[in-house]
Amino acid sequence: MNNYEHNSEDNLDLSADVIVVGGGPAGSATATMLSRKGWKVIILEREKFPREHVGESLLPASIPILEELGALPDVEKAGFLPKYGATMVWGSGDAPWSWYFKETSQRYPHSYQVWRPEFDKILLDNAQSQGVTVFEGYHVTEVIFDGDDAIGVTFTDAEGGSGEAQCRFIVDASGQSTLISRHMDTKQWDPFFQNLAVYAYFTGTKSLPEPDQNNIFIESYRYGWLWSIPLHTGRTSIGVVVDSQVGQEGIQQHGSKAFFESQLSLSCLTRGMIEDAQMDSDPNVLMDWSYTADKLYGPGYIIAGDAACFVDPLFSSGVHLALMSGVLAAAYVTTALNDPTMAGDAGQVYQELYLKEYNQFREMARLFYSSNLSAESYFWEARRITNTDHYSPRHSFIQAVAGQPSRGYERVVLDRGQAPGEFVESVRTVESERLARTQWLAALAADTQRNQILNAVPRLADGVEIQHKPVLDAGEFVPGIVLNTVSQPEGTPCSPLVAAVIGHIDGRKSVSDIVDELGQHLDQAGHSQLEEAVSRTIEILYVDVTVSGLVTE
Repeated sequence: MNNYEHNSEDNLDLSADVIVVGGGPAGSATATMLSRKGWKVIILEREKFPREHVGESLLPASIPILEELGALPDVEKAGFLPKYGATMVWGSGDAPWSWYFKETSQRYPHSYQVWRPEFDKILLDNAQSQGVTVFEGYHVTEVIFDGDDAIGVTFTDAEGGSGEAQCRFIVDASGQSTLISRHMDTKQWDPFFQNLAVYAYFTGTKSLPEPDQNNIFIESYRYGWLWSIPLHTGRTSIGVVVDSQVGQEGIQQHGSKAFFESQLSLSCLTRGMIEDAQMDSDPNVLMDWSYTADKLYGPGYIIAGDAACFVDPLFSSGVHLALMSGVLAAAYVTTALNDPTMAGDAGQVYQELYLKEYNQFREMARLFYSSNLSAESYFWEARRITNTDHYSPRHSFIQAVAGQPSRGYERVVLDRGQAPGEFVESVRTVESERLARTQWLAALAADTQRNQILNAVPRLADGVEIQHKPVLDAGEFVPGIVLNTVSQPEGTPCSPLVAAVIGHIDGRKSVSDIVDELGQHLDQAGHSQLEEAVSRTIEILYVDVTVSGLVTE
């Protein structure tokens, strides 16, 4: 895909509006979206595609992003195995159990188990087909700064050439090499997930019984957990996750293959699936992968995908986070180039949105680890959430159930394992409160056809405020309005009506008073429509506890 010819003695100079470092899912997604906006975009990718990469199991949340990128038809035609859910040995017993995406999403009831060399090439080819210039075998060695501003990169190529690429903006999608955060020393390792993974590919493995034969299989055991991912190539990705220190010591003493095989032999079900299988090659080792960068944006640059953060692979979140961050990063770059005065605020929103998604996966992984009772060992005891990890009821509920896109496992972890009592009680408290508020409103409406709602005086919960800040719209950030609450401090985009209603709630005005103030210039029909809209808004805010109370006589 390299459309630039030179000899090894050439000194190469390139220029573009945007340089994207890395052609993986995050880089390809960012570049595609930017090219659509009319920017001249270059990807510098150090390897030649297809290249091997782990992380084969996708989430349904990635499907609409692939659709937006225009890559979904090629993904669908590739023959990847459809993934309908997961099968696990985890929690309070040693029998396998399954959950399915269709239980929480009818629109996206499946994702795919992808062969990453092929999948990643599909995304990179798609970027090139949409106007992105791709240079493979180009290793970015350094980001060039003019003061605090990133203005370009230096690179070498596979033939020994070297050069510079100048640009108006740099997207660091360099993966776990974390180009910019390593340069700035802003990479922070997560102390909770100090794990190591050893993985390899097998042929001739046994499948799970129907209808779960395409599921990812996750099995906990004494020293950690194992994954098994079937692929359309006939191979199966199998990996073991153990404590980092234990894994390093074991590999140093016995070698990666012997250590890997010894851990597989300790499993109950996985070892049976591979008893007649062949390991295709020596195992690969990954360690201490959970981290974040302190700051994901700055003058002339933004960090996306694994270069920004990476979380424990328990929920197969890597590709989803990469694709999502790519779309958001492209929106940020477009905003910063079109209106530099918005760059700071838009960058902060980018960071908030990306880290919110990252932290939701992190919290659920922590909860899953903590709730596992299928084995007792140092590995699991060291990963318990204790009573020192205080969860407020609202925070617990948001993290476990309410605030996440439906993925299928939020409820399962509470039902199958033994989560900390404080956590479970917090979730149940909020769920009970929500149910009681919903029932109270239903009874009120049935009794008086909303008259009591109109006469009720709403009060806002503590910490509720309306803030003007950038929101995502049509591939860029634009001025908008968000609702901040204690459980959602980064804010949720809201309509002008919601903002206006909240702005009029003072603990003294009734709902009817608020309608009258907002609808002073409306005719009777318009006033009736506003009355309905405001009443419904108050009801929703009340159930969500943004409105803490409704005082009725």
